[in-house]
Amino acid sequence: MNRGFYTIMAAQFFSSLADNALLFVAIDLLISMNAPASLTPLLKLSFVLFYVLLAPFVGAFADSMPKGKVMFIANLVKVAGCALIFFHVHPLLAYAVVGFGAAVYSPAKYGILTELLPPEKLVAANGWIEGLTVMSIILGTVMGGALVSAKASAFMLGLDVPMIDTGIDTTTEAALCVVVAVYILATIFNLRIPDTLAKYAHQERNPARLIADFANCSSLLWKDKLGQISLAVTTLFWGAGATLQFIVLKWAEKSLHMPLDKATTLIGIVALGVAVGAAASAKMIPLKKSLTVIPLGIAMGIVVMCMTMVHSVLIAYPLLLLIGVLSGFFVVPMNALLQHRGHVLMSAGHSIAVQNFNENLSILTMLAIYAILITLNVELNIVIVGFGLSVAGIMYLIMRKHKVNQAEHDSLALIGEHKH
Repeated sequence: MNRGFYTIMAAQFFSSLADNALLFVAIDLLISMNAPASLTPLLKLSFVLFYVLLAPFVGAFADSMPKGKVMFIANLVKVAGCALIFFHVHPLLAYAVVGFGAAVYSPAKYGILTELLPPEKLVAANGWIEGLTVMSIILGTVMGGALVSAKASAFMLGLDVPMIDTGIDTTTEAALCVVVAVYILATIFNLRIPDTLAKYAHQERNPARLIADFANCSSLLWKDKLGQISLAVTTLFWGAGATLQFIVLKWAEKSLHMPLDKATTLIGIVALGVAVGAAASAKMIPLKKSLTVIPLGIAMGIVVMCMTMVHSVLIAYPLLLLIGVLSGFFVVPMNALLQHRGHVLMSAGHSIAVQNFNENLSILTMLAIYAILITLNVELNIVIVGFGLSVAGIMYLIMRKHKVNQAEHDSLALIGEHKH
């Protein structure tokens, strides 16, 4: 890997770190506002909304200029979203603006990998990016929990700048200052990302044509025998992962009797497992064998259901770690395969936009279902069992579909194919 790759990793790490810390600062703000419990998963829903709404447009935008510049602009939008909370804008709206920036950021951060690296390095690169993203989730989760804790709040509010009235008087404002500082650090790294000199044909600006072009790209990936399997797996994974975050927080409260600032460590444990699984698969699974990991998705769904029998923190930690390891091990090869097929069939930015649309539509759907179940006061154990069965069942159907595809034609021969 060259220096430009590591600069991209640093920019991604700090941007994702701030995204995850901000989520828990926003959750704490909703709690302090005595907001209904159903609004908590809607925070994540508001964040991913623009991934779906902007999907036809962000791919063309990412391909219209150097990817580092796109990432720089997107981080400025995230900083603006944070600033809205200082002006007492509702957390759902402010976090949605941050999601707007993230939606613009994503096609650039993943698309640049296919411009910078050959296909045979994509699994390793995805291992790096997923591993670092997960580390940022771990640290961001712990950081968010720490920033809203009484001890950290008292320390930060006790800091005074001589002769200057900072106007920072609340826990939320102090926490937001730290989050904004991390976003600014990410923005500095964005400025150091090299231009890969990858040029694409003139990008369409007519909204109707952009939507038609996006629909065509989406159809290409779903019809491709490898693209449809990898896209289905990653779509399910990200929807399930986002929902599992909130299930674990609720489970920690109900079964383990942990407050929010302590429950965030459980999210960190899952993320640590994902990092371990991602690193292991990056080392052990070549792109040609990426589809052999699908059964691990079924195993993950089954293991999730075991949460209903756990009431001890000592057992909860290894269980959540195992869930994370299984998740990381099967999603990294699937991500790499999907990026490879997208790069072969279309441009980098467009293929990532299609991926984002499907994955975040899955997140929206699953979080909306979870919010409805919470509003209806459905027993948490029933939610967990239903969640685990759904994940395992859908992964089984995907595995069966791949076997049917292979019976018709050896689609694995397409792996490593050069760009059309």
